[in-house]
Amino acid sequence: MRTAEQAAPVPKTPAPPWRSARFRRFALAGLISATGSAMAPLALAYAVIGEGGGAGSLGLVLAVNTVPTIAFLLVGGVLADRMSRSRILLLGNLGAAAAQGALAVVVLTGTASTGSIAACGFLSGVAVAFTVPAGQGVVNQLVEPGQLQLANTLVRLPTNAVRVLGPVVGGLVVALCGPAWALAFDALTFLAAALLLHGLRLDAPVVAGGVLGDLRSGWSAFRSRTWLWTYTLTGTVVVAAWLAGYQMLGPVLAARQYSGASSWGLVQGAFALGLLAGGLVCLRWKPYRLLAVAVATSSLLFLPLTALGLALPLPVVLTASLIAGVGLDIAIVTWTTAFQLHVPEGELGRAAAFNSVGERCAIPLGYLLAALAAGIWSERQVLLVCAVVIVAASALNLCVRDVHRVNRAPRQ
Repeated sequence: MRTAEQAAPVPKTPAPPWRSARFRRFALAGLISATGSAMAPLALAYAVIGEGGGAGSLGLVLAVNTVPTIAFLLVGGVLADRMSRSRILLLGNLGAAAAQGALAVVVLTGTASTGSIAACGFLSGVAVAFTVPAGQGVVNQLVEPGQLQLANTLVRLPTNAVRVLGPVVGGLVVALCGPAWALAFDALTFLAAALLLHGLRLDAPVVAGGVLGDLRSGWSAFRSRTWLWTYTLTGTVVVAAWLAGYQMLGPVLAARQYSGASSWGLVQGAFALGLLAGGLVCLRWKPYRLLAVAVATSSLLFLPLTALGLALPLPVVLTASLIAGVGLDIAIVTWTTAFQLHVPEGELGRAAAFNSVGERCAIPLGYLLAALAAGIWSERQVLLVCAVVIVAASALNLCVRDVHRVNRAPRQ
């Protein structure tokens, strides 16, 4: 006679993500498009410089690229909960390919101007507004809940490796062939990604009601989850302080305190290597309190700001940047996993859109506040203030009780 233990069914172990052809297709599409995107910023900067523009022209181009993303994100979030997310990603990648291809043509033919470059950037920004919310809800349609962290890590690991090598390769392409060819390559990678996504064919989430009604219900759901809106608010503050300190003031102090561009290149390389190492950590470490870990590890971004602000030796700055990169990638993987586990399928797009609006609004906010603060304090003092802001915002978020309740157990 069989015992109760013998009669009980053995839980089926979910297949690893790489066994799924659809997951491999999605991950490969992301890797290919990331390869071109890693070269694009450098190529864009030299395209602006090549047509006679300076810092003001480049700033205008970057702003025109950012504004439509913020403006259309909420629309993209609503559509991501009404349409097939794979179809949205397909159309978004085709739009980005068209924008980058047009930019490559005007640069190659010598007809580029700040206006034409900005127009192409505007179209790219619109494409991003639709692909970001859709992309957040794809992985959980491809793998089982217990495999989400592994799947998110596997998506990020190769793209992080590309971020280490991409700028170097992009610099060589721009130096040898000119920025137009790097931009053309970026367009081709978007096109190749679109072809891969064409075969993904994910079902659309079932959402009833009109667009405005969906937006209102999405906002109500977002606001009702304390852990979600407090994390978004904290992220806005942390991203603003990080970008203002690291991206804006970091190169200035590197030129003043170290050896300029070469030392800053090492700092950025150390940070990129940290991102790659953080992905490797996530292959092994599966913390239970996902959101608390995300908040704590993202706070490590204060380290390189502190090292630069205190004018510590370059090896210390490199070590701090490496650790910050490790922490940030762990934070991204654990946050993404928690988000996918604890937000219902039909709300993922809108919730991702509200979260992304908060973080992207931090970009101009951080630069503006840092510029104003630099008129009052020295650059080093501003960096230290940014470091304190990151620690304080993260500590306050860890005081929110709901943050510690968002764990590895999937939503019921």
